[in-house]
Amino acid sequence: MTTFDDREDKFEKKFAHDAELKFKAEARRNKLLGVWAAELLGKTGAEAEAYAKEVIKADFEEAGDEDVFRKIRQDFDSAGVEQSDHQIRRQMDEYLAEAVNQIQNEG
Repeated sequence: MTTFDDREDKFEKKFAHDAELKFKAEARRNKLLGVWAAELLGKTGAEAEAYAKEVIKADFEEAGDEDVFRKIRQDFDSAGVEQSDHQIRRQMDEYLAEAVNQIQNEG
């Protein structure tokens, strides 16, 4: 294997590893966000866990975070929960940072 091939292989492995970490962090963020939203929606126990799973699934509708944001926004609007778009997005950012921190501290 040439030096170039070796460097290319390492780059590809790092890219795959980073993509996996990003996926895990976003999934964990979505669960944390779902639990937070469930509490504001008055859901507890199994109902809150089921709602958190719905939020995780919502992320598979399209690329990016807009599908998750849209689900939370619509559910809050339907239930009359007072949270601004900014507050929801801030929670998304904070939970992503928390999820990344949790994943980094696991390994």
